[in-house]
Amino acid sequence: MLLSNALYWSGTVIAQVPNPGTGEAPPGSAGILTILKWVAWIVFALAVVGILACAGTMMVSNRRGEGGEHAGRLAWVLGGCILASVSSALVGALV
Repeated sequence: MLLSNALYWSGTVIAQVPNPGTGEAPPGSAGILTILKWVAWIVFALAVVGILACAGTMMVSNRRGEGGEHAGRLAWVLGGCILASVSSALVGALV
């Protein structure tokens, strides 16, 4: 009895929480969206440069025992690429 009452009231309280939805952009926000698009373009350009730099370093320095160091650098660059790729979805999931 007590448990059923608690579940009933918790469902009532949860049902009363407003859903903000996706929201609406305020007037004049087109400039902010343009800046975000520029930043995204720059980040992905840097990702390509980072991968090319890692590849160039791997090709030029071929001393023994440096494979792990190159793999570590490449892992950091690829981790940054993944983070940049999922940033929009990640923020959307948190909001």
